[in-house]
Amino acid sequence: MTKRLRFRGYIGTREYGGQRVPHHVQNIVIRDFCQRRDSEYLLSVVEYAMPGSYIMLEEVFRELYQINGIALYSIFMLPEDKNRRRSFYKKIIDAKASLHGALENLTITDKTSMEKVEDIIAVNDVMKKTNPLLLQTIKSKI
Repeated sequence: MTKRLRFRGYIGTREYGGQRVPHHVQNIVIRDFCQRRDSEYLLSVVEYAMPGSYIMLEEVFRELYQINGIALYSIFMLPEDKNRRRSFYKKIIDAKASLHGALENLTITDKTSMEKVEDIIAVNDVMKKTNPLLLQTIKSKI
């Protein structure tokens, strides 16, 4: 009999990926993600609302040797600072655990999957910077 994987949920109050999503909806997305993987969903921790706070995520990293990974509502909940994100990835990989973006259906377990997520975050950053310029250009032509 194979032991079920156990993932701690991680949700937040701030805006992520340009959206503010109620806690119960974030939990539903994570629970569904875990069910599709036949994994045990452990009650989510909720990050503090202060910008740049990752206190609760740091707490979950401390329990990595007791669980199999962390199921974030979205990869866009990760720190905006690339070096800080990379330090989180390193903790995951070193613990032989996994980090999941439930909304995007993405998993980080190694350097290759980490780079894939970094590419997605980089494209999103470019789009955030480009969209206002594109919108401004379109409006000026109308």
